[in-house]
Amino acid sequence: MTASKPSPKGGKRPLKTLERVLSKAGLGSRTEARKWIGAKRVKVNGKVIGTPDHWVDLERDTVTLDGKPVRASKRIYLLLYKPKGYITTYKDPQGRPTVYDLIQDAGQWVVPVGRLDQDTSGLLLLTNDTRFAELVTNPDYKIPKTYLVKTSTHLTDAQMEQLQKGVILNDGPTQPAIVKRIRDSAKYSFIEIIIREGRNRQVRRMIEGIGSKVLKLVRTEIGGVPIGDLPIGKYRELTPAELKMLTPHRRH
Repeated sequence: MTASKPSPKGGKRPLKTLERVLSKAGLGSRTEARKWIGAKRVKVNGKVIGTPDHWVDLERDTVTLDGKPVRASKRIYLLLYKPKGYITTYKDPQGRPTVYDLIQDAGQWVVPVGRLDQDTSGLLLLTNDTRFAELVTNPDYKIPKTYLVKTSTHLTDAQMEQLQKGVILNDGPTQPAIVKRIRDSAKYSFIEIIIREGRNRQVRRMIEGIGSKVLKLVRTEIGGVPIGDLPIGKYRELTPAELKMLTPHRRH
């Protein structure tokens, strides 16, 4: 029996749309899944389905792509040292390089956990485990993220204190941060900042909020997991210990 609508409120039947079934199985993005469905390559219980939002009952329905059963992939957790100039989307209309260019041999479809903007380098997590991604990015868990920053001016002690206490941004004040002065040159300051929020371009906006600008920004650690000596542009799998550090609230 093919499901045609969501289960009643409180129901336990595991229903998902067809495009989500394909993407969550680790086969590709939801955009790719829609293309496969439109090309009549996908069947549910032996019948071609051309609607991406067709509801599928994961306990009862059999989904195939090109005649092969769709099964959930092994969960994979990657740590990538993202170079500056790369974006975190799958494809870019402007032809800019993406992080997917760096993980072509990963063997499975993964998505970034959070994001790093084009001009920021450093630690980026990628996974096909959506529950893990939600836990790591959930602001309720306040997972710390550590950045090294080169500022366009020499920061005063008063500016450093302002970063620590919180900066007023257009979407509200930031939470207190841990800020450490690494060194100063004649013109610039090099600082380490640890935040527990995940707002868009937050560190850059905080530095601008105290009257300076970011010249270089590198994320070096998430939740106690450092980037270590991983070469820029390379990736590795998280160890079981690192995975546990990142998801202390997870129910196994």
